[in-house]
Amino acid sequence: MKYPQIKVIIPAVNEEDSISKVIAEIPNIVSEIIVVNNNSTDNTAQVAKKSGATVLLEQNKGYGYACLKGLEYIANQETLPDIVVFLDGDYSDYPQEMINILDPILKKDIDFVVGARVSEYREKGSMTFPQRFGNWLATFLMRILFKSTFTDLGPFRAIKYDKLVLLNMEDKTYGWTVEMQLKALRHKLTYTEIPVHYKKRIGVSKVSGTIKGAIFAGIKILSWIFKYSF
Repeated sequence: MKYPQIKVIIPAVNEEDSISKVIAEIPNIVSEIIVVNNNSTDNTAQVAKKSGATVLLEQNKGYGYACLKGLEYIANQETLPDIVVFLDGDYSDYPQEMINILDPILKKDIDFVVGARVSEYREKGSMTFPQRFGNWLATFLMRILFKSTFTDLGPFRAIKYDKLVLLNMEDKTYGWTVEMQLKALRHKLTYTEIPVHYKKRIGVSKVSGTIKGAIFAGIKILSWIFKYSF
């Protein structure tokens, strides 16, 4: 199969122990791997660059800030990609499963694909209770309010670049993933989920690993859902 141009954006905060493993397992069909160093205090940037990634710096802390920095970089390139993949830098995902996530776009012309961290593919302890409950509550509300079929807010996802631009993403912190899914529903994008494996991350989560992070993530996710329900 002849692959279109695919770019990967990886937000990363203090992931020097994991980022090289993530980059090494990304399939070679990808044209560019963009690691956005979200003001790390370790050697994340140096390790990512040595591993072959393009490294950007985003000093404002926040998952959305990092993703928006990656998109700003892409938008200023002479040749725009066909597909953008988002992937975490903590090695909790299996980067080689990117092929499976891309398949619905490449073979069925689907606009947007989310990697769903289904229970049978999850390593025990890989998702905390706040993560599991937050995913259940958010997707339950999305089913009730928007008739969606999403079951997860998983960060491992792929979307056609022109559709991503259409969404006009804006969230700068914890609401990035749910914003994308809500806007995909509003714009009537075609979408699907692909089951993916999920393992314990390397290092401590910046969101679910702290009480503050879990609370703020929950508030932000629910605020996006209720914003779109009225």
